[in-house]
Amino acid sequence: MPAHFATIAVLGREGDPQIAATLTRLLAQLRAARATTLVDAALAPLLGHPSDAKLADHSQLAAAADLAIVIGGDGTLLRAAHLFTAKPVPLVGINLGRLGFLTDISPDSMDADIAAILRGEYRADRRVLLEAEVVHGAQTTACVPALNDVVVQKTGGGRLIEFETHVGGQFVCAHRADGIIVATPTGSTAYALSGGGSILHPALEAMILVPICPHALGDRPIVLGGGSRVEIVISQTHGGRAQATSDGQHTQILNAGDRIRVWRADRAVTFIHPRGHDYFRILRTKLHWGPAPARGDND
Repeated sequence: MPAHFATIAVLGREGDPQIAATLTRLLAQLRAARATTLVDAALAPLLGHPSDAKLADHSQLAAAADLAIVIGGDGTLLRAAHLFTAKPVPLVGINLGRLGFLTDISPDSMDADIAAILRGEYRADRRVLLEAEVVHGAQTTACVPALNDVVVQKTGGGRLIEFETHVGGQFVCAHRADGIIVATPTGSTAYALSGGGSILHPALEAMILVPICPHALGDRPIVLGGGSRVEIVISQTHGGRAQATSDGQHTQILNAGDRIRVWRADRAVTFIHPRGHDYFRILRTKLHWGPAPARGDND
């Protein structure tokens, strides 16, 4: 990972005036550091007039950037990550969202944290991606890579669906449920967490299967090795329809007999954190766990 980044892409939550002040401050800091900066053209309305920012579309950002700084919440960072899956570009998140599991730099500490990152003082964090494909008869359609999860679920307010899960060619379970989540360690704190799944540390080469509202109480989440290949076979939709989504951004309609195959991608996404980044502190803060013990008599 280079200490110096030649071209920095700046992206953010489009159409949100609440990021304008942070965006302006960040661009001023990068200008003072004499960094070559490209700004997502979708943010132009937030820059004011006149602006000397150099604008670029998504394809230009993906081709030219060595580092991407994203202003917004975890969803904004997730969308930005999809721009850079072909050419791996490390991502930095400035949190103006609600949770901030991924966007871990606050606006208050942004100046110092960004300055340190530009000096090469940071921690790199590699996150796995999932690949998926839908098989419908003789036709196979690839899904976009997923940083969080691949989700198979019923559509609308219809009845539950029936499906089978297979891992490595071995039958696991026949499910009657609203669907199932196949999540990465990154996605284990997203939809999978609300579905009752375990939190997986991001350093793990693993994935987790989490049934969504299963009809059987014994149908529980299961953690799999990172090299596992998962196949989900739609058995019955009971007159309704089902769908497969990757990170909630790509949808394919499913019918009885369709198969969804999921496996770990060869490529990955890299996040950059400021030095002193503490994953467990983020969990304590965001999930309202008990505070850290006071330091004193027992030290």
